[in-house]
Amino acid sequence: MAILLAGIVVSLLLMVFDRWRRGAFALGAVAFIGAVLRACLPSTRVGLLVVRSRAFDVVFYVATAVLVIWLSLSVDALGTG
Repeated sequence: MAILLAGIVVSLLLMVFDRWRRGAFALGAVAFIGAVLRACLPSTRVGLLVVRSRAFDVVFYVATAVLVIWLSLSVDALGTG
């Protein structure tokens, strides 16, 4: 859980310091790491990552990761030619 929280903090700091595309990409990567952890670790070890069933959680985290990464890569950077 500490790894995911550190990743979220890093991505939010990137967004605050005007690197929102990198921050959004990092946030998607953190969601993907959460999906991998939820898929691989037993339910007693993942703590707050358990929301519903294992399959639902993994699909939801992967879908969120893909959506956020796609969004960060598809939006043009304003002001950079």
